[in-house]
Amino acid sequence: MKKRAAVLLLAAVTLLSAAGCQSGSKPGGAASNGDAGGKEAVELKFWRHDFAPEAESLNKLIASFQAKYPNIKVKMELIPNDQYETKIRTALAGGNPPDIMALDGPTLASYAHQGALLPLDEYMAKDGNKDDIAKPVLESLTYQGKIYAAPNNDASLAMFYNKKMFQQKNIPLPSKNPDEAWTWEQVLDAAKKLNDPAGGVYGWNPTPWGFAGHEGAPFSEMSFLWQAGGEILSPDMKTAKGYLDSPENKKALEFWNSLYNTAKVAPKELPQDAFANGKVAIHVDGPWAFGSLEQNFPNFKLGEDYDVAPLWKDAKQVTPNGSWNMAISSKTKYPEEAWAFLNWVTGVEGSKQWYQDTKNLPARLSTADAFQELKEYPMNIFVQQSAKYAKPRPVTPAYPAISEAVRLLFEDVGLGGLDVDAALKKAVTKIDSGIAQVEK
Repeated sequence: MKKRAAVLLLAAVTLLSAAGCQSGSKPGGAASNGDAGGKEAVELKFWRHDFAPEAESLNKLIASFQAKYPNIKVKMELIPNDQYETKIRTALAGGNPPDIMALDGPTLASYAHQGALLPLDEYMAKDGNKDDIAKPVLESLTYQGKIYAAPNNDASLAMFYNKKMFQQKNIPLPSKNPDEAWTWEQVLDAAKKLNDPAGGVYGWNPTPWGFAGHEGAPFSEMSFLWQAGGEILSPDMKTAKGYLDSPENKKALEFWNSLYNTAKVAPKELPQDAFANGKVAIHVDGPWAFGSLEQNFPNFKLGEDYDVAPLWKDAKQVTPNGSWNMAISSKTKYPEEAWAFLNWVTGVEGSKQWYQDTKNLPARLSTADAFQELKEYPMNIFVQQSAKYAKPRPVTPAYPAISEAVRLLFEDVGLGGLDVDAALKKAVTKIDSGIAQVEK
């Protein structure tokens, strides 16, 4: 998913330049077997979606890598985000993909299923510091028992709340302890007290972008199913029948329906910048929100006007995860060199540089340990949730059908008022049809 953080002005941490801090590291096949450090000149094509703050960091990492390995030239091509998937798929179909490509988490299984990606298990075992990657993140990179990408960063969600509104209503503030999430019922109770239809204030917005027509919606909505103790697919990922339509998921959707149609604490149409403008009292968002709020709403301050708590829970405490990664084409002529660069960017030292530049939630445990700000409120909430309570979206080539079915499922129940059983039946049919198409 495209989840980006602007500069997070917390504790300033000085990091050595990429060239200096990585000069003693092992950036992949180059350091371990000498193949990437040879004299033959090699050019690697690297494609990724265009996002200026991240491109700037990548240019630094490319420069430091090429200073270490002058025989390897990395040619990065930045592609507009709305054109990126189409260009990748066209290149794969034409047999001319880049050596290295950026992949959003939900697309990995589709490419791996097509045989388009190089398995990285051997490289990870050799010098990829696999044990340093948070387990839920590693799970999101694994398809049919093999690892197909290395993570740039992770993503998570937490409960944002208007502190002043809580205080005005004498509502006790939620705990900031990542292990002490509020239950759905606690959040709903507070939301009812904060709800003010006459004043245009909603008590609780349970999905970051409202009923958006993109991956952001199911990314957040799936958590409600998992929190209730439900699943989306069978363990072998062959069917949704008997799993998505479980009693646990039915309970989750009935609760979801109550937020919009019974208690009416949730907005069916989310006002622009609703949380910052005081139109939503309880919101859900990721760590990227801090920089955006600070830049666009400087008078809406963390600790004064709003605070953050762990994401709500039901039978289980579960948060979503998964973000952008880097993968190697199975058609590359230079696998050792490609791994050397990939590991330079996503490895132990590269990940620290990446966090320093982008403030994206790290996927590596060593990065989380290297920065004091990641051990302290509010970032510690996201870091600890990602390590302890995260669950990846289903890693299957049928994921596009799953994503669309889940998005429509929550829309049907929340917006359309469709009977929960009927909505679940519709979603199961759509997902199982998608799985059947992939398996043909």
